[in-house]
Amino acid sequence: MTFARYVALGDSQTEGLGDGNELDGYRGWADRLAERLAGDNPGLGYANLAVRGKLAAEVHAEQLAPALALRPDLATVMAGMNDLIRGGFDAARVVGHIEAMFAELTGAGATVVTVTFPDIGKITPLATPLRSRVLDLNARIIAAAARHDVLVVDTYPHAVTTDDRLWSADRLHVSPLGHARITSAVAKALSLPGDHEDWTRPLPLLPRRTPWQATVTELRWLASFAGPWLYRRVRGRSSGDGRVAKRPELAPVTVSAHGPGGRHPE
Repeated sequence: MTFARYVALGDSQTEGLGDGNELDGYRGWADRLAERLAGDNPGLGYANLAVRGKLAAEVHAEQLAPALALRPDLATVMAGMNDLIRGGFDAARVVGHIEAMFAELTGAGATVVTVTFPDIGKITPLATPLRSRVLDLNARIIAAAARHDVLVVDTYPHAVTTDDRLWSADRLHVSPLGHARITSAVAKALSLPGDHEDWTRPLPLLPRRTPWQATVTELRWLASFAGPWLYRRVRGRSSGDGRVAKRPELAPVTVSAHGPGGRHPE
Protein backbone atom coordinates (compact mmCIF):
# COMPACT_ATOMS: atom_id res chain seq x y z
CA MET A 1 0.00 0.00 0.00
CA THR A 2 1.10 3.58 -0.60
CA PHE A 3 -0.33 6.54 1.29
CA ALA A 4 -0.29 10.30 0.84
CA ARG A 5 -1.91 11.52 4.09
CA TYR A 6 -1.45 9.79 7.44
CA VAL A 7 -3.29 11.03 10.54
CA ALA A 8 -2.78 9.53 14.02
CA LEU A 9 -5.48 9.77 16.70
CA GLY A 10 -5.12 8.74 20.33
CA ASP A 11 -3.60 9.45 23.72
CA SER A 12 -0.11 9.45 25.23
CA GLN A 13 1.16 6.31 23.49
CA THR A 14 0.44 7.82 20.09
CA GLU A 15 1.73 11.22 21.20
CA GLY A 16 4.97 9.38 21.89
CA LEU A 17 5.53 9.55 25.64
CA GLY A 18 8.36 7.26 26.69
CA ASP A 19 10.30 8.01 23.50
CA GLY A 20 11.91 11.39 24.13
CA ASN A 21 11.41 14.09 26.74
CA GLU A 22 9.60 17.34 27.47
CA LEU A 23 12.61 19.48 26.47
CA ASP A 24 13.43 17.92 23.10
CA GLY A 25 9.98 16.56 22.28
CA TYR A 26 8.54 13.09 21.89
CA ARG A 27 8.90 10.83 18.89
CA GLY A 28 6.90 7.64 19.38
CA TRP A 29 5.63 4.82 17.21
CA ALA A 30 3.37 6.98 15.03
CA ASP A 31 6.25 9.31 14.14
CA ARG A 32 8.41 6.28 13.45
CA LEU A 33 5.71 4.79 11.23
CA ALA A 34 5.42 8.08 9.32
CA GLU A 35 9.17 8.01 8.76
CA ARG A 36 8.95 4.48 7.43
CA LEU A 37 6.12 5.48 5.09
CA ALA A 38 8.04 8.55 3.94
CA GLY A 39 11.03 6.37 3.08
CA ASP A 40 8.99 5.02 0.16
CA ASN A 41 6.92 8.16 -0.40
CA PRO A 42 8.83 11.39 0.35
CA GLY A 43 5.69 13.42 -0.38
CA LEU A 44 3.80 11.94 2.58
CA GLY A 45 1.88 14.37 4.74
CA TYR A 46 1.64 13.41 8.42
CA ALA A 47 -0.42 14.82 11.31
CA ASN A 48 -0.51 13.57 14.90
CA LEU A 49 -3.56 14.73 16.83
CA ALA A 50 -2.97 12.57 19.93
CA VAL A 51 -2.88 14.19 23.36
CA ARG A 52 -1.85 12.47 26.57
CA GLY A 53 -4.45 11.65 29.21
CA LYS A 54 -7.42 11.64 26.84
CA LEU A 55 -10.33 9.26 27.35
CA ALA A 56 -11.87 7.53 24.34
CA ALA A 57 -14.82 9.93 24.39
CA GLU A 58 -12.44 12.89 24.32
CA VAL A 59 -10.42 11.44 21.46
CA HIS A 60 -13.70 10.99 19.58
CA ALA A 61 -15.03 14.47 20.39
CA GLU A 62 -11.81 16.43 19.93
CA GLN A 63 -9.81 14.59 17.28
CA LEU A 64 -12.18 12.91 14.82
CA ALA A 65 -13.51 16.04 13.09
CA PRO A 66 -10.04 17.58 12.62
CA ALA A 67 -8.80 14.22 11.35
CA LEU A 68 -11.59 13.95 8.77
CA ALA A 69 -10.90 17.52 7.64
CA LEU A 70 -7.37 16.42 6.71
CA ARG A 71 -8.80 13.73 4.36
CA PRO A 72 -6.46 10.92 5.46
CA ASP A 73 -5.96 7.83 3.35
CA LEU A 74 -4.34 6.21 6.41
CA ALA A 75 -5.39 6.68 10.04
CA THR A 76 -4.43 4.97 13.27
CA VAL A 77 -6.73 4.94 16.30
CA MET A 78 -5.41 3.89 19.70
CA ALA A 79 -7.56 4.73 22.73
CA GLY A 80 -9.14 3.17 25.80
CA MET A 81 -6.34 2.57 28.29
CA ASN A 82 -7.02 5.80 30.18
CA ASP A 83 -10.63 4.66 30.55
CA LEU A 84 -9.67 1.15 31.62
CA ILE A 85 -7.61 2.25 34.64
CA ARG A 86 -10.34 4.52 36.01
CA GLY A 87 -13.32 3.72 38.18
CA GLY A 88 -16.66 3.34 36.46
CA PHE A 89 -15.10 1.72 33.39
CA ASP A 90 -17.72 0.66 30.82
CA ALA A 91 -16.19 -1.30 27.95
CA ALA A 92 -19.29 -1.02 25.77
CA ARG A 93 -19.37 2.77 26.09
CA VAL A 94 -15.64 3.10 25.45
CA VAL A 95 -15.73 0.92 22.34
CA GLY A 96 -18.83 2.76 21.17
CA HIS A 97 -16.64 5.85 20.80
CA ILE A 98 -13.83 3.87 19.19
CA GLU A 99 -16.20 2.21 16.73
CA ALA A 100 -17.73 5.55 15.80
CA MET A 101 -14.25 6.70 14.79
CA PHE A 102 -13.69 3.49 12.82
CA ALA A 103 -16.97 4.02 10.96
CA GLU A 104 -16.34 7.67 10.08
CA LEU A 105 -12.72 7.19 9.01
CA THR A 106 -13.30 4.09 6.89
CA GLY A 107 -16.45 5.67 5.48
CA ALA A 108 -14.29 8.57 4.31
CA GLY A 109 -12.05 6.13 2.45
CA ALA A 110 -9.16 5.78 4.92
CA THR A 111 -7.33 2.57 5.72
CA VAL A 112 -7.53 2.34 9.52
CA VAL A 113 -5.29 0.45 11.95
CA THR A 114 -5.90 -0.05 15.65
CA VAL A 115 -4.02 -1.72 18.50
CA THR A 116 -5.28 -3.85 21.40
CA PHE A 117 -3.76 -3.85 24.88
CA PRO A 118 -1.38 -6.28 26.60
CA ASP A 119 -1.87 -8.09 29.91
CA ILE A 120 -1.20 -5.13 32.19
CA GLY A 121 -1.19 -7.42 35.23
CA LYS A 122 2.13 -8.83 34.00
CA ILE A 123 3.53 -5.32 33.65
CA THR A 124 2.26 -4.01 36.98
CA PRO A 125 1.24 -6.69 39.50
CA LEU A 126 -1.13 -4.29 41.26
CA ALA A 127 -3.10 -4.08 38.00
CA THR A 128 -3.81 -7.83 37.90
CA PRO A 129 -7.47 -7.31 38.95
CA LEU A 130 -7.95 -5.28 35.76
CA ARG A 131 -7.12 -8.24 33.50
CA SER A 132 -10.79 -9.01 32.88
CA ARG A 133 -11.31 -5.42 31.75
CA VAL A 134 -8.43 -5.72 29.27
CA LEU A 135 -9.86 -8.93 27.83
CA ASP A 136 -13.35 -7.41 27.52
CA LEU A 137 -12.04 -4.21 25.93
CA ASN A 138 -9.82 -6.08 23.48
CA ALA A 139 -12.59 -8.44 22.40
CA ARG A 140 -14.92 -5.53 21.72
CA ILE A 141 -12.25 -3.59 19.80
CA ILE A 142 -11.52 -6.64 17.62
CA ALA A 143 -15.23 -7.16 16.92
CA ALA A 144 -15.75 -3.48 16.08
CA ALA A 145 -12.71 -3.53 13.81
CA ALA A 146 -14.08 -6.55 11.93
CA ARG A 147 -17.35 -4.73 11.29
CA HIS A 148 -15.52 -1.86 9.57
CA ASP A 149 -12.60 -3.65 7.89
CA VAL A 150 -10.12 -2.07 10.30
CA LEU A 151 -6.70 -3.71 10.59
CA VAL A 152 -5.82 -4.88 14.12
CA VAL A 153 -2.49 -5.32 15.87
CA ASP A 154 -3.39 -7.73 18.68
CA THR A 155 -0.74 -7.39 21.38
CA TYR A 156 -2.31 -9.48 24.17
CA PRO A 157 -1.31 -12.98 22.94
CA HIS A 158 2.41 -12.14 22.71
CA ALA A 159 4.55 -12.47 25.84
CA VAL A 160 7.13 -9.93 24.70
CA THR A 161 4.57 -7.12 25.03
CA THR A 162 4.82 -7.40 28.82
CA ASP A 163 8.63 -7.50 28.93
CA ASP A 164 9.92 -4.75 31.25
CA ARG A 165 12.33 -3.57 28.55
CA LEU A 166 9.45 -2.54 26.30
CA TRP A 167 8.10 -0.24 29.03
CA SER A 168 9.25 2.99 30.62
CA ALA A 169 9.87 3.27 34.34
CA ASP A 170 6.30 4.53 34.87
CA ARG A 171 4.89 1.28 33.35
CA LEU A 172 2.21 3.34 31.61
CA HIS A 173 4.14 4.26 28.48
CA VAL A 174 6.25 2.08 26.26
CA SER A 175 9.99 2.67 26.00
CA PRO A 176 11.84 3.58 22.76
CA LEU A 177 12.18 -0.15 22.14
CA GLY A 178 8.45 -0.60 22.76
CA HIS A 179 7.62 2.19 20.32
CA ALA A 180 9.89 0.55 17.73
CA ARG A 181 8.06 -2.76 18.18
CA ILE A 182 4.65 -1.10 17.71
CA THR A 183 5.95 0.55 14.56
CA SER A 184 7.02 -2.82 13.20
CA ALA A 185 3.68 -4.36 14.15
CA VAL A 186 1.65 -1.68 12.36
CA ALA A 187 3.97 -1.81 9.33
CA LYS A 188 3.43 -5.54 9.15
CA ALA A 189 -0.35 -5.15 9.46
CA LEU A 190 -0.21 -2.73 6.53
CA SER A 191 2.02 -5.11 4.52
CA LEU A 192 4.45 -2.26 3.90
CA PRO A 193 7.40 -3.08 1.64
CA GLY A 194 10.74 -3.76 3.23
CA ASP A 195 12.33 -6.11 5.70
CA HIS A 196 10.12 -6.13 8.78
CA GLU A 197 11.55 -7.55 11.96
CA ASP A 198 9.36 -9.97 13.87
CA TRP A 199 7.77 -7.67 16.45
CA THR A 200 6.66 -10.68 18.52
CA ARG A 201 10.22 -12.00 18.93
CA PRO A 202 11.14 -12.46 22.63
CA LEU A 203 14.12 -10.57 24.03
CA PRO A 204 17.10 -12.38 25.55
CA LEU A 205 16.45 -13.64 29.07
CA LEU A 206 17.66 -11.56 32.00
CA PRO A 207 18.75 -12.84 35.42
CA ARG A 208 15.76 -13.41 37.69
CA ARG A 209 15.23 -10.77 40.37
CA THR A 210 15.33 -11.79 43.99
CA PRO A 211 12.18 -11.28 46.10
CA TRP A 212 13.93 -8.36 47.83
CA GLN A 213 14.80 -6.71 44.52
CA ALA A 214 11.23 -7.17 43.30
CA THR A 215 9.81 -5.61 46.49
CA VAL A 216 12.13 -2.60 46.29
CA THR A 217 11.18 -2.10 42.63
CA GLU A 218 7.47 -2.10 43.47
CA LEU A 219 7.90 0.35 46.34
CA ARG A 220 9.88 2.74 44.17
CA TRP A 221 7.24 2.58 41.46
CA LEU A 222 4.46 3.27 43.96
CA ALA A 223 6.28 6.32 45.33
CA SER A 224 7.50 7.73 42.01
CA PHE A 225 4.60 7.07 39.65
CA ALA A 226 1.48 5.45 41.14
CA GLY A 227 1.22 7.96 43.99
CA PRO A 228 1.36 11.09 41.80
CA TRP A 229 -1.07 9.53 39.31
CA LEU A 230 -3.60 8.81 42.09
CA TYR A 231 -3.15 12.34 43.44
CA ARG A 232 -4.10 13.80 40.04
CA ARG A 233 -7.16 11.55 39.90
CA VAL A 234 -8.32 12.68 43.35
CA ARG A 235 -7.99 16.30 42.25
CA GLY A 236 -9.84 15.60 39.01
CA ARG A 237 -6.82 16.55 36.94
CA SER A 238 -5.40 14.97 33.78
CA SER A 239 -1.90 15.01 32.34
CA GLY A 240 -3.46 16.36 29.16
CA ASP A 241 -5.06 19.43 30.73
CA GLY A 242 -4.19 22.51 28.69
CA ARG A 243 -2.24 20.56 26.06
CA VAL A 244 -2.77 20.57 22.33
CA ALA A 245 -1.74 18.18 19.56
CA LYS A 246 1.96 18.28 18.74
CA ARG A 247 1.38 18.08 14.97
CA PRO A 248 -2.16 19.29 14.17
CA GLU A 249 -1.65 19.81 10.43
CA LEU A 250 -0.35 17.60 7.65
CA ALA A 251 3.33 18.29 7.07
CA PRO A 252 6.26 16.56 5.36
CA VAL A 253 8.21 14.02 7.36
CA THR A 254 11.92 14.25 8.12
CA VAL A 255 13.44 10.79 8.29
CA SER A 256 15.40 10.28 11.53
CA ALA A 257 19.13 9.61 11.56
CA HIS A 258 18.18 6.13 12.77
CA GLY A 259 16.72 5.47 9.32
CA PRO A 260 13.09 4.98 8.24
CA GLY A 261 11.12 3.81 11.24
CA GLY A 262 14.08 4.42 13.51
CA ARG A 263 14.65 0.83 14.60
CA HIS A 264 15.89 0.65 18.13
CA PRO A 265 18.84 -1.67 18.77
CA GLU A 266 18.00 -4.68 20.89
